[in-house]
Amino acid sequence: MEIAKRLNGVGEYYFSKKLREIDGLNKQGKNIINLGIGSPDLPPHPEVIRTLQEEAVKPNVHGYQNYKGSPVLRQAFADWYRKWYGVELNPETEILPLIGSKEGIMHICMTYLNEGDAALVPNPGYPTYRSNVTIAGGVCINYELKEEHRYQPDLEALAAKDLSRVKLMFVNYPQMPTGQQPDVEVMKDLVAFAKKHGILLVHDNPYSFILNDRPASILSIEGAKEVALELNSLSKSHNMAGWRVGVLCGAADRVNEVLRFKSNMDSGMFLPLQLAAAAALSLGRDWHDEVNAVYRARREKVYDLLDLLGCTYSKDQVGLFMWAAIPQGYKDGYELADAVLYNADVFITPGGIFGDAGDRYIRISLCGSIERFEAAIDRVSAQIAKIRIEN
Repeated sequence: MEIAKRLNGVGEYYFSKKLREIDGLNKQGKNIINLGIGSPDLPPHPEVIRTLQEEAVKPNVHGYQNYKGSPVLRQAFADWYRKWYGVELNPETEILPLIGSKEGIMHICMTYLNEGDAALVPNPGYPTYRSNVTIAGGVCINYELKEEHRYQPDLEALAAKDLSRVKLMFVNYPQMPTGQQPDVEVMKDLVAFAKKHGILLVHDNPYSFILNDRPASILSIEGAKEVALELNSLSKSHNMAGWRVGVLCGAADRVNEVLRFKSNMDSGMFLPLQLAAAAALSLGRDWHDEVNAVYRARREKVYDLLDLLGCTYSKDQVGLFMWAAIPQGYKDGYELADAVLYNADVFITPGGIFGDAGDRYIRISLCGSIERFEAAIDRVSAQIAKIRIEN
């Protein structure tokens, strides 16, 4: 049986393949320390878990749910956006809960892209943008994000291109994988650019609370609802990655257009899970401060590891990862990552999986205990002579 042509050029997700390899190494007794995946290892707030437990034992909560999500959850998202982002959203018409924000990327691509339509995709950037555009029949046009330009898009250079077939532009601040913080002036420029060229902005915003004191939404920019949709998630901000709770926010017409596709893909989310998510959204600053204190301590250990490897990096990054330039001597980040994996039994992520603009970089996740990072440092230190390429 031949696979569908839409999968041509779309390979298995890098982490899916690499985790299989790591599993094989572990079966050989290697006990790999995985510092590559951004899956929060901390639990959700106890109140969130308690809400799920209490609601799940009720007899009347196990049926199909509203395709647009529980009114309780939509109101909670509206309150959350007002409190943290200063954005007013109508919970009835401008909010669409998702089974994780990752699925929202696919929903948007399938809703708006015809075969041959183009989407502007950041390089480096989240690989799912590229794969979902391709699966939907679209064409990816890279826009490069450069360290010397603070990983901001060069909109003048983009405006000089033929944008006649471009329908979508993916943007992501705090940016993954670079950790670049959001900038209100850049967001204003993005909204103006989208209006001028008739492009729908898709702002992917799951990292705005991690090590960042200024959560920002592109929807706070005047006129943004006319040209932008925003994806958000509880995966990182509330340690609920496996719960699969996200949201799409934007103008009512756009939300309804995406709902036309989404309602043919799933039958809603388990109601107790939605009510627990609503409880999570009501948490205050104390929660985020507590989580960030843990990540801040871990980040200090990642600095030590990167220094040991001879990498250079900015301490102004926010989000769940550290992005670092590799030292001279290595062909690319893959070579350094493999040297660390096969010599020290520690897995870090090569920057090239996020696009060729990331070839000279690596990324390390902050997900793991202090003891885990210290163990990784000890392993790398013991094998540094085998890992390090001296110039």
